[in-house]
Amino acid sequence: MSFTSAIDPRRSVAATVEGLGYELVDLERAPRGLMRVTIDRRAGHAYAEPGAAVTVGDCEQVTRQLQYALEVDGVDYARLEVSSPGLDRPLHHGADYARFVGARVRLTLREPLAGRKHFEGILGAGTGGGWQLVFEDGKAEQVLGFTLDEVREARLVPVLDFKGRRTVDAGRADVATEEEAAAPQVPLAAVNQEVSR
Repeated sequence: MSFTSAIDPRRSVAATVEGLGYELVDLERAPRGLMRVTIDRRAGHAYAEPGAAVTVGDCEQVTRQLQYALEVDGVDYARLEVSSPGLDRPLHHGADYARFVGARVRLTLREPLAGRKHFEGILGAGTGGGWQLVFEDGKAEQVLGFTLDEVREARLVPVLDFKGRRTVDAGRADVATEEEAAAPQVPLAAVNQEVSR
């Protein structure tokens, strides 16, 4: 039996995710009843598992609570998938941009500027509530000023370090301390937790 809820699924999901101390990055309703929820940890919030990245435990916790909340609210879905935003996290809102000032971002504009829509550079706060992207154009550094209304898509550029963690230990920058080596590692890839109803 299928029924339609009077409650907006986005509002129900957002209330549950934010109530657990996470940020709702994205909600997608896909074919065959799939509801895909992307979450992120909030800066400065204490979680059961250490680190800044979303873990499998985070996805499991949010999945369990969402299953209950969506049933209570009468939201119809067949499968629920909760995952991290991944290394190339999308930026949707002003709060996302403010959080990642200083990060490398890949930006696609809605309309071309000087025949170009795609830019990659360092995100910064602009004037009058706008934003800016500092990028290399040839050998010269350029600054692109923009507003959120002018952006089609913005994502973080993944930064991968295949050399491992490095610390300063008696002048040797490539040796991790025993405490760091024993610390739990947070997965780099996006984590998926999928359940079927």
